[in-house]
Amino acid sequence: MRVLLIGSGGREHALALALADDPAVEGLVCAPGNPGMAEVAELRPVSATDPAAVAALATEVGADLVVVGPEAPLVAGVADAVRAAGVACFGPSAAAARLEGSKAFAKDVMAAAKVPTARAYACGTAEEAARALDEFGAPYVVKDDGLAAGKGVVVTDDRDAALAHAASCERVVIEEYLAGPEVSLFVVTDGTTAVPLLPAQDFKRIGDGDTGPNTGGMGAYAPLPWAPPTLVDDVLADVVHPLLGELRARGATFAGLLYCGLALTADGPKVIEFNARFGDPETQVVLPLLESPLGQLLYAAATGTLVAQPPLRWRDAAAVTVVLASAGYPGTPRTGDEITGADRPGVVHAGTRRRDDGVLVSAGGRVLCTTGLGADLAEARAAAYELAGKVTMPGGQRRTDIAADAAGGLRG
Repeated sequence: MRVLLIGSGGREHALALALADDPAVEGLVCAPGNPGMAEVAELRPVSATDPAAVAALATEVGADLVVVGPEAPLVAGVADAVRAAGVACFGPSAAAARLEGSKAFAKDVMAAAKVPTARAYACGTAEEAARALDEFGAPYVVKDDGLAAGKGVVVTDDRDAALAHAASCERVVIEEYLAGPEVSLFVVTDGTTAVPLLPAQDFKRIGDGDTGPNTGGMGAYAPLPWAPPTLVDDVLADVVHPLLGELRARGATFAGLLYCGLALTADGPKVIEFNARFGDPETQVVLPLLESPLGQLLYAAATGTLVAQPPLRWRDAAAVTVVLASAGYPGTPRTGDEITGADRPGVVHAGTRRRDDGVLVSAGGRVLCTTGLGADLAEARAAAYELAGKVTMPGGQRRTDIAADAAGGLRG
């Protein structure tokens, strides 16, 4: 099987590593890819949000399967174009990807499917936003209705800051705050059958102790020893299957990766958000624990044959990943800083590039992450930070507390 993987971030590098380990994957092409992905795949240039260009590349390289990593190409209709070209594609249609492309659409679908979630209002004016903030009270939760690369959400006790964020967006969803630990659950689906992966937890704030502004994620870990034993089954029954059924009824069958961002409230799990693709940096801890071949799993989802797949096999281990971010992130990141020590197993590239002289430098906000495995979270955490200490970059930012509480036996 020849696989074309679209994307260039840390999530895609993690996917590339797992796909390359699948014995059924005889050829792997990544477009546009990054320097880390070049170690395991052929890189090809492409405009990832151009459906016709991606479909043409899939045909040119003889792909049996296209895996679309990022959200923007999915919302742009890349998966539709690839399927129209006769190539199997792992990734939802543009109609189904609206689940991530529009927070208001997602709320509408959840209401129709009776999926537990926060009460919310879609607001297009300052007056509407002010009324919604006053109804829900602090902490205020304000979400950009459209795609925002994981940084469109503001959670704050400062009403003025909440109003300012609403004013900076064309349209926002303002919702009640959901109290409780947050969990990410990935579900591979062909639109009917749903196969859950291991739950994970990520860390959104830039600073230790969950301080500072939200980011795209500064680290993650899996599994979650403190999670309720029925969590996955409950989410499948109360969230995933009702949602998939509602999307089928709307003619927007969701085939791909459904990311469920959940809050474990006193009333049970409730949905914070859905994404239409693998999450970053949770992918970097979930996939290294998967023993089952990833390419075959994604191909089954893309071809509607998930029901025939054997149960997934998982390593009896834990994983922790720690993100290295650029100076200035999550504001305007500084780029071009030289990176040393990144040529080691366990280093996953995100925002990197090679200069003309071959030197690896930063090229984005979240530059790379270091992932460690161990018999338990304490061992995995130690391995991740030991590896992190060997990778240097001027001005780099890391959190020092990723998975610290969970490794110490505390609830997330």
